[in-house]
Amino acid sequence: MSVAPAQLLTARVVHVRHRPFRHRLDYRIWSLLLDLDHVAEAARASRLFRLERPGLVSFRARDHGARDGSPLRPWVERQLAAQGLPAPARIRLLALPRVFGYVFNPISLFLCSDGAGRDSAVVYEVKNTFGDQHAYVAALAGEGPHRHAADKTFHVSPFIGMDARYRFTLSLKDDRFGLVIDETEGGERLLTASMVGRLEPMTDAALARSLLRFPFVTLKVIAGIHWHALHLWRKGARYHRYLPPPEVEPTPAR
Repeated sequence: MSVAPAQLLTARVVHVRHRPFRHRLDYRIWSLLLDLDHVAEAARASRLFRLERPGLVSFRARDHGARDGSPLRPWVERQLAAQGLPAPARIRLLALPRVFGYVFNPISLFLCSDGAGRDSAVVYEVKNTFGDQHAYVAALAGEGPHRHAADKTFHVSPFIGMDARYRFTLSLKDDRFGLVIDETEGGERLLTASMVGRLEPMTDAALARSLLRFPFVTLKVIAGIHWHALHLWRKGARYHRYLPPPEVEPTPAR
């Protein structure tokens, strides 16, 4: 895998609702893959990317982890330790950055590797539009694709209940990234969400191209969530009341 301190992912996001009716969401985004130990180096090398201060494209630690601005590596290590997993040699965060000061990440991935560069674990950091956050943790081994599953323990959509289960398929191959999440209910597939795309070095030229193509990518994500929620409601999707996040985290994925 690349040892670049920062990469840019251009991806296609697709959500397909299978039951009780079919509904599809399909759009393109760009996001960043940042090495937590070298993100400051990436910021120093860029005129467009800012670390912990305002900019066209910026990153703030308070958007992730403990959400208090504290360093993210110790938080990730605590999530791993809670599942009996060792501290990784390298941690990369795949997430939307702040664009024009705004960000909302439905899901962020902390991708962990050992001293030999092998995939060792992943922490899925999931947020909902109520301001809550929860983590799912899986150990990784081999070259992948990595497959694991977890019971749903965190309220995300008001149109999907808590009696559900996630099946993750994660692929990390050189300049390619892929994540597919199948959500099942009663053993039957309910929703398939995927994000598949290509990675490139995070240069100012790459950032400028992405800003020109999708200048309001973070607003696009949150607006899309509410727009499609409206369509689900109009189609008659069952509403499920809000439940607070679990007191114990993370949730293991096996």
